[in-house]
Amino acid sequence: MSYSLYQLSHPNAFWLTPLQVQSELIPFRQLIELFGFSEFKHWPNASGLNQMANTLTLSGAVFPEFVTQQSMAHHDGYYEQIVFQEHKVPTRCDNWHDFFNALIWMLFPQSKQALNRLHIDDISQHGLSPRTRRRNHITHFDECGVILAYEDEQDIQALAEHQWQDSFIAQRPRWGQQIDAFCFGHANLEMLLNPFTGLTGKWLGVKVEATFWQMSLAQQYAYLDKAFVTQHVQAGSFNLPKPLKPLPLLGIPGWWPQNQDPDFYTNTDYFRPKPQASQSTV
Repeated sequence: MSYSLYQLSHPNAFWLTPLQVQSELIPFRQLIELFGFSEFKHWPNASGLNQMANTLTLSGAVFPEFVTQQSMAHHDGYYEQIVFQEHKVPTRCDNWHDFFNALIWMLFPQSKQALNRLHIDDISQHGLSPRTRRRNHITHFDECGVILAYEDEQDIQALAEHQWQDSFIAQRPRWGQQIDAFCFGHANLEMLLNPFTGLTGKWLGVKVEATFWQMSLAQQYAYLDKAFVTQHVQAGSFNLPKPLKPLPLLGIPGWWPQNQDPDFYTNTDYFRPKPQASQSTV
């Protein structure tokens, strides 16, 4: 296994090794660019995450406080209720899943809070269990979501139709210039530490202006955070029967080195054709 330049320059932060090994993948390269992590020789956990949030100025939003899950053991509320009522995010120690969840809170604070508000609205109206369809959609996106920033509707339409060869091969030069993917799901990030063929996210598109591509990475995240709330949360996307569409994550340009070979996309068990609508019989 080869070691990245980032890993060689931070040899003592052993907790970071899984991320460092995959640091050439765009989602992790972006996290390293935005957060650095170099000052943490050990897991940052809640106190370190709060330190990171206090120095981060992506969108001007107020971040919740990250607290150890043990400190909330006395609280009988559900996770979404704790976040809403206490403005705190329970976080397990030395845990990649919760670590990535915290980073997504920092990158998309307005979106995460708006989605939390939808959870609370549904809990207030329908109770905690069973989950409403809308809450299931929100949870699925929170874990596995990808935001596709795009200018041209044709780009996301091709992905919606599972035209993988056209999107990822023929139109490859457009990625990073007219369309790009930004990870929202923290479970996606955790699984990308050990990528496997079959790893699939769920996407929603956010239409952006042409100036988006000249922005800094931090500015792009702030733009998407605000636009996602407007274009999806406030517009009611999560009320729809099936708002989320599949996206083979290892097929996204820059997300997996093997996808530079066009033959990678011939695996139809992974890059599946769009299911045909069932025909009713008379």
